[in-house]
Amino acid sequence: MDMTGKVVLITGASRGIGAATAQAFAQASAKVALVARSSDAISELAADIGSAAIAIPCDVSDYAAVVAAIQTTEDTFGPLDVVIGNAGLLDPINHLAEADPEAWGTTIDVNLKGVFNGMRAAMPGMIERGAGTIITVSSGAAHGPVEAWSSYCASKAGAYMLTRCADKEARDKGLRIMGLSPGTVATDMQRDIKASGINPVSQLEWSDHIPPEWPARALLWMCTSEADAHLGDDVSLRDEDIRRQVGLI
Repeated sequence: MDMTGKVVLITGASRGIGAATAQAFAQASAKVALVARSSDAISELAADIGSAAIAIPCDVSDYAAVVAAIQTTEDTFGPLDVVIGNAGLLDPINHLAEADPEAWGTTIDVNLKGVFNGMRAAMPGMIERGAGTIITVSSGAAHGPVEAWSSYCASKAGAYMLTRCADKEARDKGLRIMGLSPGTVATDMQRDIKASGINPVSQLEWSDHIPPEWPARALLWMCTSEADAHLGDDVSLRDEDIRRQVGLI
């Protein structure tokens, strides 16, 4: 999985899946743009990676900021080849009838509008060049309801439909667009879920979760033609055959 010369932008790159993905793509010789609101964390990660990384503080819910982040990436490294839409929130973790409307709306802004903003900002250039890959980090929550996760489920379901729409509109123009449903991953988000104690996911043990390096490796694999059978859909890392193709088993 050689990404030499490829330019990759990763949102939510400050920790968890995003940070592991940045490391994986850099190790595959890609040039990586690390995008997140946590400027200190992405600056530290970029310094660890070296000259093949750039840190770009950005709120993905702000379309103009996403456009500027892509422009900075291309000014630094050249035309954008891959966008990994990983930024995501889970708040509020409580029942819909008790949910804080402002927190609920913020999650929609990041998880759904943030995905749209990334696609909308990146697609015109990719279409003009006739090539590009856009992968959104999806979830099983995109396909089924989970108690106390109404904002997360609704936003992830919307992002999944954006993936399908974008694929329908741009596959014949050379773009590869799909999602990754990683399952439960050992990240800070899982600590918040555990602390809530509300639904069955919160009852899982830490050892039940996969390490963030697994979805990172899957995202790298999804940038190859081996994943083309999944264009326009979610790749599930729960699927043993997918894990085998990725090289995890």
